This record gives sequence, structure tokens and C-alpha cells, in this order.
Amino acid sequence: MSVVDTLREIRAQAEQELSQLENTSALETLRVHILGKKGELTALLKGMGKLSAEERPVVGAQINEAREWITDRINQRLATLQAAEREAALKSEAIDVTEPRELPRVGSAHPITLVMDELIECFTGLGFEVLEGPEVELDHYNFELMNLPKNHPARDAQDTFYMDDNIVLRTHTSPMQARAMLTMKPPIRIICPGRVYRADEVDATHSPVFHQMEGLVIDENVSMSDLRGTLEAFVRKLYGDDIKLRFRPSFFPFTEPSAEVDLTCSACSGKGCRICKETGWVEVLGSGMVNPKVLEMCGIDSTKYSGFAFGIGLERIAMKRYGITDMRLLYEGDARLLSQLR
Repeated sequence: MSVVDTLREIRAQAEQELSQLENTSALETLRVHILGKKGELTALLKGMGKLSAEERPVVGAQINEAREWITDRINQRLATLQAAEREAALKSEAIDVTEPRELPRVGSAHPITLVMDELIECFTGLGFEVLEGPEVELDHYNFELMNLPKNHPARDAQDTFYMDDNIVLRTHTSPMQARAMLTMKPPIRIICPGRVYRADEVDATHSPVFHQMEGLVIDENVSMSDLRGTLEAFVRKLYGDDIKLRFRPSFFPFTEPSAEVDLTCSACSGKGCRICKETGWVEVLGSGMVNPKVLEMCGIDSTKYSGFAFGIGLERIAMKRYGITDMRLLYEGDARLLSQLR
């Protein structure tokens, strides 16, 4: 077959296939097949070396004419296909502004944060100042100034994580009470919220990481009745006027006398149920009068000043507030739970 016949066949085949192509990808395949480095026209050009000197200019001109013709047709078809593809994309990706859409999910503060903020508002309304301190604490502030010298057996109840013999992850926010008494002059009225650590096994009521808010009042003539009045104002603000409060004798090295504070069970209104173990009461915090020895170690004259302190477990308050029976639910970040506690 002569070169002229081959070119005529290539042009006819290109024109037929161009009319049948439906997308730009197929068009590119056709272009490479005819005009590419290994295409049909390129093969003809490579074969010109076998022609005589008289034939080469004529055949070369015919091949170039065919290349320009096919290139022009391909470009025309490309413009048509690109326009069709853009139109199809616009239709498929169009946004119906009248269609009702699902509202974006909006997060909320964590239950522990909600409880902490509410307690801070309550106590600042009673004249308390908010102090925060380091979570990595010196043994001196965490234990020794709280009347827990090294090797004291009461430390076993607050086993914690040690960086070395003198640096620990704080077991309570009481170190800020010691720091306040060392740097502030009475009268002192502070609350100390924050995260604390103890080497506890994880279960429904325990965690190695939890949150506390401790309070401290130091002034002249502070008594146990002042402590009870402050706590009654706090629990009524939190739970309403129907809530009842009772003190039970207890022991804490940094307070004397000491008391556990119970509230009437919100699940059974004090009648007795599984949650309160049929007692009608739920323990919520520890409290007591500041041990005179603690005052003296912090440079406060215990013959002139007295004070009270209390410590509230925020997880326990949150669980009581929201009816949560397993503390682990507060840490799992399950959106199904958190969305119910706004």
C-alpha cells in the first residue's frame, strides 16, 4: 500500500472514531495512537529513509498535511467533550439551596467542666478566691506540710506516682492550701480546683486520674459551725433546698476534728436504694477543722487563728448530678453520652 493510501486510511479512521468518542480520556488514547511517539504517522515519518531523494519532499508534505488535519479535528472534538463534561459535572455537583440539611453537630463542655464551673461560681459568690497550682508537686507541699511526714502510714491511702523521692504527681489539691498559707496572711478564703493522681485500679468508682476542688478558710474564731454553714449553702445551691446534709466522724491527718459529709440520696430521696446501699445517704466530700500543727508548719499562729478545709470529688458530684453509675463513662469521650449531658 502506498503512503498516500495509508494516509487516506488513517484520516478516514480518525474521522470515524472522533465522531464516536464520548470522553476526553478516550480522545487522548486516540491522539497517542495516531500522533504519539509510537503512533501511525510517526511510523510513516520514520520510514521516509527508504524513499528516494525525489519522493521524500512530496511524502513529507503529505504526512505533515495529514498531521495538521488530524490535530485540528482532535482539538475541535476536545473542546466539545470538555464542555459536555463541565456541564455534566455542574449538574451532578449542583447544590439545592432549598433542601433541608442536617445541622452541624455542636459540642458542649464536659460534665466535669460544667460541674467545676458551677462550683466555682457558687464559692466565689461566698467570697472565696480561686487558686490553681502545679500537678507535678514537691513531696514537701503534697505530704509533709499536710501533716504526712515520710513513712507515715496514712500515705498508703494516697499512693501516687513518683518522679523521684521528692517529686510526685499531686494526690490532692491541698498543696495549694499549704502554698497559700505560706504566702498569704489571714484572713484566707480560697478554693483550689484541678486534676489529681493516685495509683488506683480503674473500676466503676475509681480512676488513677480524677478531679478535686478543695476549700480553705483561715481567720479568727472560725468554728465547725462555720464549716457546716458554708457546706449547707453550697449543697443547697447545687441541689436545692430539700437536700439534707449530715456529718460523720472521720480521720484526716491535716484536719482535727474531721468529718465525712453525706447528702440524701437523689435516686430514692433518702428512702434507701441500691445506689446508696439502702442507707438513704451518699458520701460526697471530706472536711474538718485545720489541724493546728498544719497551721504552725505554715507559719500561722494557731493560738490566734483557726480554720476549716474541705475536699470535693468532682467526678462524684457529676455522677450524682447526671445519674451516671460508672466513672469510666466520663473519660471514654462517647458522643452518645456527652450529647445527653449539656
